[in-house]
Amino acid sequence: MIKCETSLIKKLQMKKLLWSWSSLFGLILLNIPVKYGMMMEFDEMEWFTVFNGTKMLHTENNVYTEAKFPMVGLTLIQSAAAKGAVCLDGSLPGYHLHRGFGSGANNWLVQLEGGGWCDTIRNCIYRKTTRRGSSSYMEKQIPFIGILSDNAAENPDFYNWNRVKVRYCDGGSFSGDSENKAAQLQFRGKRIWLAAMEELMSKGMRQAKQALLSGCSAGGLAAIFRCDDFGKLFPPYTRVKCLSDAGFFLDALDVSGGRSLRRLYAGVVKLQNLQTMLPQDCINRLNPTLCFFPQNLINQIKTPLFILNAAYDSWQIQESLAPKSADPSGSWNDCRLNYAKCSASQIQFLQGFRSQMVNLVKGFAMPSKNGVFLNSCFAHCQTERYDTWYAKNSPAVKNKGIAVAVGDWYFERGGSKLIDCAYPCDKTCHNLVFR
Repeated sequence: MIKCETSLIKKLQMKKLLWSWSSLFGLILLNIPVKYGMMMEFDEMEWFTVFNGTKMLHTENNVYTEAKFPMVGLTLIQSAAAKGAVCLDGSLPGYHLHRGFGSGANNWLVQLEGGGWCDTIRNCIYRKTTRRGSSSYMEKQIPFIGILSDNAAENPDFYNWNRVKVRYCDGGSFSGDSENKAAQLQFRGKRIWLAAMEELMSKGMRQAKQALLSGCSAGGLAAIFRCDDFGKLFPPYTRVKCLSDAGFFLDALDVSGGRSLRRLYAGVVKLQNLQTMLPQDCINRLNPTLCFFPQNLINQIKTPLFILNAAYDSWQIQESLAPKSADPSGSWNDCRLNYAKCSASQIQFLQGFRSQMVNLVKGFAMPSKNGVFLNSCFAHCQTERYDTWYAKNSPAVKNKGIAVAVGDWYFERGGSKLIDCAYPCDKTCHNLVFR
């Protein structure tokens, strides 16, 4: 399995040599074979960017060679082992910290990394041989871009904050606390969360005047799970809020009439024994698997929360709505890879998914403390890229871009509840399509 992962990485690294453009236009993703039946993760792919007909090739994590993107080193949490707060393989968890300065020196932004889940012993054993399950495979440095950028021109509201990326290596969205001794698997996501927060508090986060917990994809789901826990770390006078980017995974019907994502989540919940770790008020009402879906949690969260999501989430189309397992005839092959090739009936199906998402967030958005940015794009994770977070041609709803909308919500400047019209009305999208 290690050989397979090494081969995949080498393939990506070789292609990186051909292209070094930073992300400017939107995305078309290329499929790379999924190993051992695992779901596809966006940062394991290479892609073309597409915006207004222009295309450029990119690869895993892009190639950020320009000095304006700070490369931030990995710090392993040395105290974690004694607390049993370890990755799937038992290695130490880690984070990347870029210190704030000036007026932001006492403000903290903590981002939880995403990267899917593992729902079977086999998948989790494979995951141990990647950076998603072991710090031994994590990059020693990563670029801080998008919401993590230190450039005021690219990240006007948070550029000078203390910015942290907590690495993801537990396979369960920072939620588990169990083990499988026979398979030598540690499911210690909740302990990793606690160890990381304790370390950051000791490094100055305890004195934070303002704090924001964010995350993308599986990290966006984790930001919802851990939102109130984050809020409880601080005194009442600290402004504390949470941001979930592409973490609003729906319990939706797939094209066969089944529920592919529910089956996946059922595997995660059972494998990691999460029924004892998920919110009790939800467990009292629903099956534990349903309590892994944010739609059943968001209305009970007390800490202010902002939901940022593409209404036609590319990952959910690929892995939840039209996975190959739900489409044995292949009738959705073209559509699931490229929205422009969808038939009228297929677009109608996707419009139903958007309607479900809109209806679920409407009630959540009613309290003044919460915010929403739901754009009608085929995208996934829009805070972590320069071109979608804050650029001249970034996606917008009602002429307001993502970074501005998040900042207006966080600093209570108004206009933080933005729901786009249905496809194809939005011409600002940086759409993701596969080929």
